[in-house]
Amino acid sequence: MARASRRSFLRSTGVAVAGAALARGLAPGAYAAPDNVIKLGIVGCGGRGTGAVMDAMACGGGPVKLVAMADLFENRLKGSLSHLANAQKDKVDVPPDRQFVGFDAYKKAIDCLAPGDVILLTTHAAFRPLHFDYAVSKGVNVFMEKSFAVDSPSTRRLLAAADGSEKKGLKVGCGFMWRHSKARQEVIKRIQGGEIGELHTLRIYRVHGPVGCPSVPKGANELVFQLQHPACFNWTSGGFLLDWHCHNIDVACWTKGAWPVKAQAMGGRCYPSAGNLFDHYAVEFTFADGTKCFDFARHMHNCWGEYADYAHGTKGSAVIMTNLAQPSPKIYKSQLMDKENLVWRWEGDDVNPYHEEWRVLLGAIREDKPHNEARRAAEANFAGLLGRMAAHSGAYVTWDEALRSDFALVKNIDAMTFDSEPPLKAGPDGLYAAPLPGQTKEH
Repeated sequence: MARASRRSFLRSTGVAVAGAALARGLAPGAYAAPDNVIKLGIVGCGGRGTGAVMDAMACGGGPVKLVAMADLFENRLKGSLSHLANAQKDKVDVPPDRQFVGFDAYKKAIDCLAPGDVILLTTHAAFRPLHFDYAVSKGVNVFMEKSFAVDSPSTRRLLAAADGSEKKGLKVGCGFMWRHSKARQEVIKRIQGGEIGELHTLRIYRVHGPVGCPSVPKGANELVFQLQHPACFNWTSGGFLLDWHCHNIDVACWTKGAWPVKAQAMGGRCYPSAGNLFDHYAVEFTFADGTKCFDFARHMHNCWGEYADYAHGTKGSAVIMTNLAQPSPKIYKSQLMDKENLVWRWEGDDVNPYHEEWRVLLGAIREDKPHNEARRAAEANFAGLLGRMAAHSGAYVTWDEALRSDFALVKNIDAMTFDSEPPLKAGPDGLYAAPLPGQTKEH
């Protein structure tokens, strides 16, 4: 894979304006500072967050400067700051008094910014609605990474904050960078224009190796342990379907131009070292007109792998993506995707979507153009939740049931401290129990 992720190379790091704008008739959050530099702050200094800052600096969307950083853990903040300062020294100005650590650090970082600036919300999904809510209350533009929330109540909170951000005219970018891929945009436009006939089936795959989770060390603070391995727990990340596979689910729904109305699913765990996640899922999403999306996710060693999206219609079929960096979409006049049936293919390289999403966001701020992806992010999160609920419970779950669910993976996230009880506890063997279909209830 040419460019597996903007974040993967960073894993080793462990790592008075508002009044002037109103006088000009601009909405708060819709402009850059007088010197044309857009200030950035970051909440969550791991690989995703550090990579997103690098993309903002490298995208060509105009001058930016990082001025505030926040994280739960000091070592992660320091590692990120060191990497960024070495790579982009002239774009980093984060003295000790703008470096914040702890559960309330997000407020301090956001408070360093003014309308027109951007806060990057890139910490664990469990905290995303809380942090987004505060950023909106302060009138600050937002870039937030996926995943966006971990259960239905927190996703509804995110949706309410999205409504507030729209009313304030804030600019909000979300980490669904594939929406900014020119190649994907083109093939989806062709599918929606009828080039493969009436769309009736979608197939999406994210099938690759695992994210392992060690046993809890004896005597460790279990909450800290879980926060330090967020990709391994449903309560921190939302699980595999929301945290990683959400991109494919979002693209399938984008292609269809709708959200699914129900889902049934199967899943389980073959290997115990996956936190409390399943290590395989198979979901059948159904749309209102009966169109199906078949979703396959597995993270195991030594198994067949695929990372791709496909569409099938009454007159042919399409490859939406077969590679993360260069999707190479194609359209065929048959269900057989071979050379003889090829009628169109994307020529040349795609844009870098990680950079493109930042060019769009920064351009919207500088030019005061509408740009807010928060509502769609929340709705896509519900689609992922629909599949997870069906797999974990073993039930046939409807969109309305997912939307209304009061099941919460974590209670009172606003009051969490390092002394809080962890939302789940390991067994005597140091391992975490996975959901049990037929017994687990999430809706």
